[in-house]
Amino acid sequence: MKTVLKPSNIIYLLLCLIVVIGCTEQKKDTTPWVSIFDGETLNGWTQKGGVAKYTVKDGAIVGTTVKKTPNSFLTSDKMYGDFILELDYKVDSSMNSGIQIRSNSFPYYKEGRVHGYQIEIDPSARAWSAGIFDESRRGWLNPLDKNPEAQKAFKQNDWNHYRIEAIGDTLKTWINNVPAAYLIDDKTASGFIALQVHSIGGKKKEGTEIIWKNINILTDNLDKYSKKSPLAPIYTKNKLTVNEEKAGWKMLWDGESTKGWKGAKLEEFPKNGWLIENGELTVLASDGAESAAGGDIVTKELFGDFELTVDFKLTPGANSGIKYYVDTELNKGAGSSIGLEYQILDDELHEDAKKGNHEGSRTVSSLYDLIKADPKKPINAIGEWNTAYISSINNHVEHWLNGVKVLEYERKSPEYLKLVSESKYKKWPNFGALDQGQLLLQDHGNKVSFKNIKVNKTPKK
Repeated sequence: MKTVLKPSNIIYLLLCLIVVIGCTEQKKDTTPWVSIFDGETLNGWTQKGGVAKYTVKDGAIVGTTVKKTPNSFLTSDKMYGDFILELDYKVDSSMNSGIQIRSNSFPYYKEGRVHGYQIEIDPSARAWSAGIFDESRRGWLNPLDKNPEAQKAFKQNDWNHYRIEAIGDTLKTWINNVPAAYLIDDKTASGFIALQVHSIGGKKKEGTEIIWKNINILTDNLDKYSKKSPLAPIYTKNKLTVNEEKAGWKMLWDGESTKGWKGAKLEEFPKNGWLIENGELTVLASDGAESAAGGDIVTKELFGDFELTVDFKLTPGANSGIKYYVDTELNKGAGSSIGLEYQILDDELHEDAKKGNHEGSRTVSSLYDLIKADPKKPINAIGEWNTAYISSINNHVEHWLNGVKVLEYERKSPEYLKLVSESKYKKWPNFGALDQGQLLLQDHGNKVSFKNIKVNKTPKK
């Protein structure tokens, strides 16, 4: 029997067909992805670090472990700031690896060692894949110990898919479409992308592989394509990292109050001259004189051996300093309180850079008026954040700037005492030789901002 469709049925079927086609078209990904791997060669990529093997096979990049070599990184020749990145990978279950983003390699930093944000690849029982690690700097920033759904999302011995968003100070990751990490951190704004083959040792088998493919990126109209994450963000500003907590570090400033600090010549915090706003502690501009406005501020606590780290931001022509082993009883008159000083200065515009008892000893990160910092020091541009690090352990003192050691000396040594005797400090008894003293942020009449002020009173000796 022959079936004849009525016109109404034909129209209905056509409408159904149109709906199906429309739905199919809606599901089609129209995102204008750009591939950063051509599927055939390693053109556009350069290897740094170790000598693990990178090859191209079946349209994918294959990384293979080699013994007796440090971590290896296949780095993009192009640098990226804000972007959205998606890729697929498959990793041997015995390996640890990662995707570097906004990473760099500078000759002055640990002899060119690759450093920066790493999106972890972790097939171990810990299962922190797509967590955020800071390679060769601060360690873990966003582990996944509080995100069991993301931990379960990793597929062992199978392909996994990552989505990585880096927009402004916000980093977000997904593993197999499951939200994994959500980090607010402004340490690095741009750098290369890199594929890591981790070093191996002991009884680990040489020749294990990790494979990457479908490496695609977006750099334009990111607001249009960015995804919301249901996770609560982790903020690093004025917070301790996982590694810092384990090592005994404490916040020296909480990012919002004056707790633990007072005026160097006051019993309380200055009523003017200093501003706390947006998690930053700022000494305001006045007339460029020492302690003529709000005045220096000091810790209420005393410190002997210590490690101190402070982020600082200069304005054009500004002068300030971080002092340690301060004795506020030494100078009750005009000017700043007395102590050893890590100089903070605009070397290009401030006249102090050309002064000093020893040439260059008043430039940024120098031991003020006593020891000149290494002229190859890595200073960021005025208006950008820099990180000062000072350690004093068993009288051995080091100044670091942005992860690079710029000077060291032995406090109380004959050489040190000779330097003091030749300086403006010779009139102050026991200068810089206290067993304990306060830490100080200087008011020199110029606008300078501080944040992430952290101290470790029990450093490794």
